[in-house]
Parts: sequence; C-alpha cells; structure tokens
Amino acid sequence: MKVKAIAALVSATICALSLAACGHRRGPAPGQLTLGMVTDVGGLGDRSFNDSAYRGLLTSKAKLGAYIQVLQSRSAADYQPNLTALTNLHFKMIYAIGFLMGLDLDQVAKQHPDQRYAIVDAVINDPNVVSITFREQDGSFLAGALAAMVSKTHHIAFLGGQDIPLIEKFAAGYEAGAREIDPNIKIDVKYAGSFDDVAAGKELANLLFNDGADIIYTAAGKVGLGAIDAVKSRNDDYIIGVDSDQDALAPGRVLTSMVKKVDVAVFDVARSLQEGKPMHGHVVFGLKDGAIGLTDFKYTRAAIGEANIARLHAIQAAIVSGKIVPPDSLKALADFKPVAL
Repeated sequence: MKVKAIAALVSATICALSLAACGHRRGPAPGQLTLGMVTDVGGLGDRSFNDSAYRGLLTSKAKLGAYIQVLQSRSAADYQPNLTALTNLHFKMIYAIGFLMGLDLDQVAKQHPDQRYAIVDAVINDPNVVSITFREQDGSFLAGALAAMVSKTHHIAFLGGQDIPLIEKFAAGYEAGAREIDPNIKIDVKYAGSFDDVAAGKELANLLFNDGADIIYTAAGKVGLGAIDAVKSRNDDYIIGVDSDQDALAPGRVLTSMVKKVDVAVFDVARSLQEGKPMHGHVVFGLKDGAIGLTDFKYTRAAIGEANIARLHAIQAAIVSGKIVPPDSLKALADFKPVAL
C-alpha cells in the first residue's frame, strides 16, 4: 500500500508541476496552440520584465486560444531543468525569458532540434531559436531627455541591475538623451549587482537622492521596486520605471516608465506561429514597432508640462526617422553628439 501511495503522490505531483494532460480538463485540446514559458529569477510578480512577458502569454490565450504554462525559476540552476521539462511536454513554442538563460537554452536547443524556442534579450544562433531583442536605447533616450527637462538640480542618476552589455544600452541611451537637453547635466551611475534585491534598490536610491540627484532611472528588475519604495517619502524627487508601466506604484513620484513591451514580442511570435509563418533568427523590436516608449504621464503631466511633452514627441519622431541615433553602448555614447532639432 505504501508503494502505491507513493506512486500516486509522485504522479499527482508531476501533474501539478507540469499541468500536462493528466486529464482532458487540464491538458491542451488536439491541435491547440501550446505555449510554454520559463521565467528569469525575478519571477512573476516583479511588476516589470517577467510580468510583461506573461501578459504576452495571456494575450495569446485570449486572442489565439492558446494553452499556456509557466515554470518559474528560483535560481539559475532551475533554467535547464525547466526548459527540459517543457520540452518533454512538446509545446509548440517555449519562451526563455531573459539573457541569463542563453547558455542553458543553447544546450537544450541543440539537444532537441525539432523543438521551437524563443529567447528574450539574447541572441542564440541555433536554427530552432527565435532571438528577440529590443532597442532599449531608444526609449531610454526619451527617458533621459525627460529627466533633464524636469530636473531642478541638474543632477540625475541611473540605477542598473548588473553592469552588463544589455543594461549598458539603457544607461547609454539615458545619458545621451539627457545631454541632448542639457550638455552639462550631472549623471551618477550605480549598479546593484542583482535584479531581485529589493532592499538594495531602496538603499542605493536613497544614497543617490541624498547625493543630490532628483530623478533616478532604474533598469534593474525587482531592485527598481526598492527604488520606487524609497521615492514614496520624498516630495521633490522622482523615479523613472522600466519594462512595465510602473507609474501607479507611486502615483506622482514615478515620473514615467520606459515601457519595453515584451508582451508585444511574445504575442507576435505566437501569432506568427499560429498563422503558419513562424519567425526565425534575430528579431529586433523598437519605437517603430510600438514595442518601446514612455507611458502617458497619467499622474505627472502637470509637473512635466505640455511644452516638454511636445518636445519629447519631436525627439521621438527624430529617433523613428533616423535623425537621432541613440547610442547602444558606452563606446557609442562617447561618440554621440546632440542633434539640433
């Protein structure tokens, strides 16, 4: 009896973890589009990067009738087991959310050449992997320009998660945008060394504010939530959120958010697959695609002013037309020159 009980418990656990076809009510229907997703360590509930990707799955469920499943990664050690678990369930598309999964996905994809995968924020040169990246520097340029327009101290800051090429795109675009408006503005830069240390975000934000910066742009996942918590008790300072619309997390104190619509990319990949035109190779999303941009200033429009908003629209048009080319690295930033509009 014990053996049977243990076997039943294991079977039930596998069903609960995989949400596989342990019954017709829980599994996908024949021919149904099936989409799996492995989150980065920030996980669902980060109100930023992973949540944005998950919204793309929910949109695919609502508009395409897709069967969806998410496996959350608590640490980097979970990446490959999670990817493998979804692969064994033969999902039609499996998304790896975050550049940190690059090496693990590369290994899994090579082992399963008939399985389709997509990865966000990394480029994997396997024929069965769609690599999705964004022109974060475009939206960050707008964020920097806005910060320079609004700052009263002519001193702003950037708070990154890890000092890596991906986050460098945010930092370079932000600094270039600020210098487009105010060539002499002071810009402090700090890194938390993490994307999920909320306490470090609050501590570093307070340090930057106390050093004189009155606007901080965060590109740091859950670290940014700590920075937003820090600004709630300040009357004259602002945070600029990232990835998702974070304006309502501290109404009036989040100046805007640089929205990186991972959900748009996730849905577009799914829709293309559903239509029999699967994406291949490296796909880049930016301002032109509506996948990058600032929020609508619901809580801060009066503080920003209509003249500054109109100026931002002109800068955005210049980026879309190619008149302004925001730098995507610190090396490119060194060569950037403000453009007369």
